[in-house]
Amino acid sequence: MSRSSWPAWASTAARLVLGGVMLVAGALKVTDPATAAQAVRAYELLPEALVTPVGWGLPFLEMAIGLLLVVGFGVRVAALAAGLFMVVFVAAVSSAWARGLSIDCGCFGGGGQVAPGQTKYLQEILRDVGLLVLAGWLWFSPHSKFALESDPHVSTGVAAS
Repeated sequence: MSRSSWPAWASTAARLVLGGVMLVAGALKVTDPATAAQAVRAYELLPEALVTPVGWGLPFLEMAIGLLLVVGFGVRVAALAAGLFMVVFVAAVSSAWARGLSIDCGCFGGGGQVAPGQTKYLQEILRDVGLLVLAGWLWFSPHSKFALESDPHVSTGVAAS
């Protein structure tokens, strides 16, 4: 691997990891929208009128973002969207932790109330911060290997007329 190609390979890895996580998280929730809504409700952050639409819609957005990242299309925009999701997820989990709620984050399905000693807030926050770092990398370095969108700065030998 040449010195100049490592950023593209790093972006490929970031794109596949972040996209894969988003795709799997959405797919695990989309099959059970009632449980996804229950997970949203457990955070006690949204008015009841928004709980069901968010719980039902969030998995589809996660899957769309994940798919865009995995195939490498619209990487910069998809990375921005994924990064915003991670900021919201970190804020929501931090809020639940600070308010003393005992909930499962519902990040990969499930969610809702758990026994007080069963929370994993620190691990969830660290995971999401790590994913936020990947999203940031992709914002600044969106061009990667095996992507549908190619690097516009690389000459293909075809001149525009």
